[in-house]
Amino acid sequence: MTHETLDAAVEVLPAEAIDAIERAATSAHRHENLFSERAANIKQSAVRDVFDISMRPGLVSLAGGSPYLQSLPLERLGQTAAKIVAEQGMTALQYGGGQGTEELRTQICEVMAAEGILDAKPENVVITAGSQSAQDVATKVFCNPGDVVLVEDPTYVGALNTFEAYQVEVATVPMDEDGIVPDLLEAKIAALQTAGRSIKFLYTIPSFNNPSGITLSAERRQQVVDICRNANILVLEDNPYGLLRFDGKPLTPLRADNPDDVIYMGSFSKIFAPGLRIGWALVPAHLQRRYYLASEAVTLCPPTLNQMLVSAYLRDYDWRGQIETYRGLYKERCDAMLAALDEYMPEGLSWTRPKGGFFVWVTLPEGVDTYPLLTKAIDAGVVFIPGAAFTHSDDPSNKIRLAFSAVPPESIREGVRRLAPVLREAIAAL
Repeated sequence: MTHETLDAAVEVLPAEAIDAIERAATSAHRHENLFSERAANIKQSAVRDVFDISMRPGLVSLAGGSPYLQSLPLERLGQTAAKIVAEQGMTALQYGGGQGTEELRTQICEVMAAEGILDAKPENVVITAGSQSAQDVATKVFCNPGDVVLVEDPTYVGALNTFEAYQVEVATVPMDEDGIVPDLLEAKIAALQTAGRSIKFLYTIPSFNNPSGITLSAERRQQVVDICRNANILVLEDNPYGLLRFDGKPLTPLRADNPDDVIYMGSFSKIFAPGLRIGWALVPAHLQRRYYLASEAVTLCPPTLNQMLVSAYLRDYDWRGQIETYRGLYKERCDAMLAALDEYMPEGLSWTRPKGGFFVWVTLPEGVDTYPLLTKAIDAGVVFIPGAAFTHSDDPSNKIRLAFSAVPPESIREGVRRLAPVLREAIAAL
């Protein structure tokens, strides 16, 4: 089948059929046997698929977890970027240091201090291409094929993609409304170690988990680290949303009191601008050298111009005030979504009530597979992310993720109104 006929078929065939046709069309190519075993584990992100769909006119997208960039001083930022290039272009457009600029690493320590990490040193900060790159580097440095990493259930789809690509086995730990359940974490570790498995780290999003919006309670945070320390397991703390707690009182990160046992990953994607692709890892001093070298081997150096723009933003703008603005915006939108869910959703559903972040996690009755509902929702004029994207299991999921961050309150209400009949029909069919 040619590309032309395949494009025509897209309009009439389901995605599964198109995928099968593509595999058949390429499987006989002489380059097919050159792929590594690792390449077979690299999958297209369901979030990316839906993100592309959500750009269609007329759809209400409750899918993408994007910040509301319209609240930034965009014209002034443009002037700042132009000034950097005009006055410091020889530095901004040149190769830079592999660890990142010293100015930005120092400023990042100040950002982390706003959340409770008071002992960070610039020499232990490694600038990365967003926290996604920081996850990739950590997995590369610590994991062999067949090693185990522990994750919350559910967890971030990008992390799952990284672990699959490195041929790492994912073991899930259940959460309740207060996050990871310590007793279940301890039991999971004991069972795996008794079976002779090598567990390298626990990957956790403790504040406003993506996709569930659940926050690990303050009372459990140290307990989780202690359990991992006692088993000689690192903690990989992914914290892009921590400062976006609606009440302005972020919980202290796991890293704050555990400098030797936690690799902390942060990002400017949610508190400034995701398009700049600037994140960081705060790495324990005894691990920093190998982590940094592995990061440098991938990116050579983080983009200097982008770092300088972030530094100018942190130095010359009211970045703390912008976070306050974000908190107010996202609280208003979260409240709008929760109110719409209360108003429109049928009996038999439940959902989380986050205190920050971008997402609400909706649970339908057992037996409902939400993935096929996506097509019906699109026909109804609304987009969501099916829950199956956020678990390593191939089993059907009765969950959906709804994002409120980038959608005005009136559109959120309309999106939920459009979605409700789709879910009501699915429940009635049980």
